[in-house]
Amino acid sequence: TKTTPMTRALPAISIILPVLNEAESINEVVAHVKALAYDGSREIIVVDGGAGADTLAGLVHADVLGLTAPKGRAKQMNRGAAMARGDIFLFLHADTHLPEQALGRIAQTMEDSGVGAGAFRLAFDSNKPWYRLAAWLGNLRNQLLKTPYGDQAQFFRASLFRDMGGFPDLELMEDVAVMRQVRKLGHTIAFVPEPVTTSTRRYRKEGFLFGVARNCVLRLLYGLGMKPERLTRFYRAHGETR
Repeated sequence: TKTTPMTRALPAISIILPVLNEAESINEVVAHVKALAYDGSREIIVVDGGAGADTLAGLVHADVLGLTAPKGRAKQMNRGAAMARGDIFLFLHADTHLPEQALGRIAQTMEDSGVGAGAFRLAFDSNKPWYRLAAWLGNLRNQLLKTPYGDQAQFFRASLFRDMGGFPDLELMEDVAVMRQVRKLGHTIAFVPEPVTTSTRRYRKEGFLFGVARNCVLRLLYGLGMKPERLTRFYRAHGETR
């Protein structure tokens, strides 16, 4: 008799969205995540950092877990991860769109037991040359430094994320700090070849050159050892709070 080879079950993926004042767009974001192709199981967790939880008030998807947390991406993402049940945690900013096959690519990437975390290549939702240049430079930085930013849809093996204690409780650079910890523990950080598409809305609001220059200064100062508390004061003095 002919036997059918066993197929390995796809890992369950928890998609965690830290949000703040996203009531107008949250249902579109959730619909986008639901529409992604994936034969494995997924759960969507929205963590609202707003004092009035206005984003959750606008959420119409009953099968999405809505949580509240103190304002701050690290706090919000850790709150979502504490309730997540997946084998892989994917942290997605509300203004970042994933490629159609994103969840399958993540599962495929994590088949390598040496990979502890990963992210996607970066692209912006504008074809203007300065945005294309910024994305190219960001992707070059990724290859050299292996520290992708949060707007590149960072993902982690759930067991590793828990062992690390989640994101460091920082108001800034939590995304860089957590990837440094992954490398310090000897795990590989992988990059999915397809890019995510990140909105340029923040750059349009505050000015492209200003936003890029400020972010470069913050990253440089952090790399030189400046304490995150001082970086936060610098950020608040030269831009929006998160």
